Amino acid sequence: MKAPLAGTIVEVKVSAGDAISLNQVLLTMEAMKMETLVASPIVGRVATVHVKAGEVVRAGQLLFEFE
Repeated sequence: MKAPLAGTIVEVKVSAGDAISLNQVLLTMEAMKMETLVASPIVGRVATVHVKAGEVVRAGQLLFEFE
């Protein structure tokens, strides 16, 4: 899963190995003083988390990989 926009990661709510459901909030991003919730597009399991809180990401940057 890739970042929908550029911004700063505020909170990552899942870890590698966590089971996730459709539309579950995976992380919170801040861009232009507004928080954006990034939700899961699938039901599955988080294989890899590529970001951490406080990290600045660009649009299209890889955030998660799923199993």
